[in-house]
Amino acid sequence: MTGRSAPPDSVARRRARAGWLFASPALLVVAAVTVFPVLFSLVLSFSEVRLEYGGLRLGSPTLAHYEALLTHSEWYRALAFTLGFTVVSVFVELVLGTLVALVLERLGAARGWILALLLLPWALINVIAAQLWSYLFNGTYGAVGWLCEQVFDTRPDILGEPLPAMAAMVVVDVWKTTPFVAIVVLAGLMLIPGDVYEAAEIDGASAWTTFWKVTLPQLRPIIAIAVLFRILQAFGIFDLPFVLTQGGPGTATQSVAILGYRILFQNLDFGGGAAVAVTTAAIVLGCCLLFLRVFRAQADEGGRA
Repeated sequence: MTGRSAPPDSVARRRARAGWLFASPALLVVAAVTVFPVLFSLVLSFSEVRLEYGGLRLGSPTLAHYEALLTHSEWYRALAFTLGFTVVSVFVELVLGTLVALVLERLGAARGWILALLLLPWALINVIAAQLWSYLFNGTYGAVGWLCEQVFDTRPDILGEPLPAMAAMVVVDVWKTTPFVAIVVLAGLMLIPGDVYEAAEIDGASAWTTFWKVTLPQLRPIIAIAVLFRILQAFGIFDLPFVLTQGGPGTATQSVAILGYRILFQNLDFGGGAAVAVTTAAIVLGCCLLFLRVFRAQADEGGRA
């Protein structure tokens, strides 16, 4: 006599429980290295923190750290620089990365070699890349200053002036991160079925129309992923301005990450540094959620169309 097989629902529940059981060690590690620091930072930002011989001592709850942060002009300058840097660098990287991906898609055997060359800037450690570019931008012996002197008969102090220093920072970030965007977009291009392009060609669509009406809508999910990754990375920029300009001249290129570092480690204001971290995380989370909401609305409209 054969046994009765288990219902599909019970099998699915058992598999789900087994999956959670096997994943629980990894989830505990993730919680230990991510969730706990975030919660601890949140507690620090709302507490009176005193540094004593035995460590940190938390006092009564307070909003003083956020009040000091939101009334400090240096916070708004750092936030403005970080927002501007993020918007400009991500936009330029998205445009250049898409153009590079479109070119790579049409290459044959040389695609692998060019991809390897493109990955060199992305593979460099950020501190090393920033240090190399600091030599190039140096006002005394830098190659960029020498080139400007040959062409314009003047040697600018690129890292010593606010606007040129900001532009130099965007150039370095675009140089380093455009290959990442290009590879992500190229992966999306390779997944687009060829019959879609054949249908557009039969309908008599031009190359420009095909790009805007066929290629770009198909790339929206991939572009959304690339933009999200770049927003998270660019908004938390620390090593690039720290190595190139130390946040200068003055505080012109001081990001919110550098501001938090100075408050926390130089001033030893643990509550104020935690308030900077929590506020920055809230802003980034809000921007990402807004971007995802807009992207989802556009995707729904495209699906209905």
